[in-house]
Amino acid sequence: MTVTTARPRPPGGAAGGREPYRLAIVGGGPRATYALERLAATVDRLGPGERLEIRVYERTGEFGAGAVHSARQARTSFLNRTSEQVSFAADETVRGAGPLRRRDQRPSLYEWCRGEYARTGDPDFDVSPTDWPKRHVHGAALADMFTRFVAELNARPGVEVLLAGEEVVDIRDDGTELLVCTGSGEPYPADQVLLVTGHSPHDPLRLPEGRQRTEFAGRHGTVYVPYAYPLDETLSPAAVPPGAVVGCLGMGLTAIDVILHLTEGRGGTFVPGPDGVLVYRPAGREPGAIVACSGAGLFTFTRPDNHKHDSELEHRSTFLTERAVDRLRESSGLPSPGGRRQLDFDTQVLPLILLEMAHLFAATLFGARVGRYLAARARPGYERFLRGEPGGDLTRPIEDAVDEIGRILDEVLSGHVSAAEAARRNPDWPVTGALARWVRVVHGEAAARHLADVLDDPAALVAARRTWPLPSGLGPSPRGNRFTWPGTLAPIPADEATDPSRYASRVLAFMDRDLARAAQGNLDNPHKAAADGVWRDLRGIISYAVDDGGLTPASQRAFLGTYPRHHNRLANGAAPEVMARITALVRAGVVDVGTGPGARVECDEDAGRFRLIGPATGARRAVDLLVDARIHTFDPELDSTPLFRRMAARGLVRRWRNVGADGTSYAPGGLDLTREGHPVRADGCPEPRLTVLGPAAEGQRSFLLSALRPGRDHYVMRDTLAWLDRFWAAYRERPTPAGATPSPTEAKGGLAR
Repeated sequence: MTVTTARPRPPGGAAGGREPYRLAIVGGGPRATYALERLAATVDRLGPGERLEIRVYERTGEFGAGAVHSARQARTSFLNRTSEQVSFAADETVRGAGPLRRRDQRPSLYEWCRGEYARTGDPDFDVSPTDWPKRHVHGAALADMFTRFVAELNARPGVEVLLAGEEVVDIRDDGTELLVCTGSGEPYPADQVLLVTGHSPHDPLRLPEGRQRTEFAGRHGTVYVPYAYPLDETLSPAAVPPGAVVGCLGMGLTAIDVILHLTEGRGGTFVPGPDGVLVYRPAGREPGAIVACSGAGLFTFTRPDNHKHDSELEHRSTFLTERAVDRLRESSGLPSPGGRRQLDFDTQVLPLILLEMAHLFAATLFGARVGRYLAARARPGYERFLRGEPGGDLTRPIEDAVDEIGRILDEVLSGHVSAAEAARRNPDWPVTGALARWVRVVHGEAAARHLADVLDDPAALVAARRTWPLPSGLGPSPRGNRFTWPGTLAPIPADEATDPSRYASRVLAFMDRDLARAAQGNLDNPHKAAADGVWRDLRGIISYAVDDGGLTPASQRAFLGTYPRHHNRLANGAAPEVMARITALVRAGVVDVGTGPGARVECDEDAGRFRLIGPATGARRAVDLLVDARIHTFDPELDSTPLFRRMAARGLVRRWRNVGADGTSYAPGGLDLTREGHPVRADGCPEPRLTVLGPAAEGQRSFLLSALRPGRDHYVMRDTLAWLDRFWAAYRERPTPAGATPSPTEAKGGLAR
């Protein structure tokens, strides 16, 4: 086993010959970095003469970053969060964080990059607070911060951190300690184990379609890549020679990584065209084509420019609140064996989400005062809905009011009625304010200033309107910009997906339009504000409704099969500069999106090649290589690593199961965990010596993929703190061996703090 330590073990033992307290951290990526940061900040809880040994296991050897955030990631892969939105340590907003580092010891990613740029001159580190850094930069920062925290711990007398660059393949319980087993060497006896293993791919041979594709590729000498990372290995020039046709399953963030690696990563360049639109110039080493397909037939939407630099600018709930969820449970939830009344997502939770989106969309378009007017219009039906009474379509009052507002503003803009007269006739909402806000959002700041000059002259207003630009990708009529859920999910109507070339042209037009929306930002563009404000800012409330058996088993199955994808496409997309590149590749014909929605894979035995079929567009594309560019959800039975499968086999962990009132159940894949993150054993008893954080909790919890964010009391750090408090409590309560002398803090019944 490869083990490194910053300094040798100190000679001798603790008072009375007491053994060190041993912590094993399995997984050395971002969550391990955050855990070590808090351990280093609170290590003074270790009493005089006491010893703590920490062993961190990371199978890739990339301590701090792990595989997903490796500093060896392709230089064409970007984060989908700006540099100011990533941090590595607890800050003042994290409730109960305890001792905090000095401000200069807890940089944001932006601040870390500025220091590295000054030191190295590497342009990858030359980022602004609102830039989207490359992913390898985040990995390098994680590795550096990890090293700093390890050094701090090793500098503390009695503490030793050892780094093991091996994969943990099993954890066994010997009755006293947990034995952490790797592929070689002696098991490591641990008093506590923190499992922060992150994501790992599925073993393709454990899935029927994966086995079929693997065997097909083996028979015909074609290539099937069941998991895209690491890109430089799976998609090397030997595996993907120039001119090959690549089939890419998925159109999300991983697919974007794949596409840019095979184009820009092969020497292609992007340059501004005469009209300012990005143009791709091939290098000649690219694939002949990359055929991208997914169930939706669309790439993830562009993340908007973030204008919420202050947490106070994040959207606050109007309708989608925890209290509303509680009231629905009380009025119409179904009892369950777990004691929690369960909801149906589609009929009870989604209507609240859509009402919140429709309201935020209209308030962004027409202004906050109109938003209050619309909220009042929607409130009666909303209250009936929460009481469990028939409430009809919750968004209908808003839609009707927006129709009326749009009609009146159209009359003013067309010169049929003056703004003053329209305001006199409609005293319930601010006509002039709504018009000014609409012009600013749709036509821009200059037009809004011009409006003030011509507002009292209908003829001049009509003439001025003809000169106003449309920079935002929004429609030119107040009645032409409406929120609809079907239109949000499927912006290309089904009747425009009847052949590959027509569908591809519609996709390209939408991508251009979406880039314009993103450039307007998440506070001023109604489409982006509604998606970002609800599916990101209020994501915790959606989790509150869904997690820990909050839905019926059937509804949770439907939710997990549908809505995480909607969330990822609407609010977890790639940066504008990344999507501008993808749009340029579609425009250049390098990326083919003509398969359309509902695409599927065929194994063509006669041709000996995979074939992508577009049932909506009629597309049929044979490909030389098929790569699955989708992130796999956690499932111990399907995982490519044996750790959780073996732990489950010996009863140390079990899958979580959502059980409904009617006896039906659903086991989505994640582990059964207590609220404290301890696994529930096969016998139903919690295992307090083990704590699991991250993707292994998927199913019981939702939306667990995230880097630590500063200034937000972020859930990733709250989870870490909850573990830390239990860790120190267990350390304090450990039994004193016969013949050993209790430490001074134990003799007093507490810890030095």
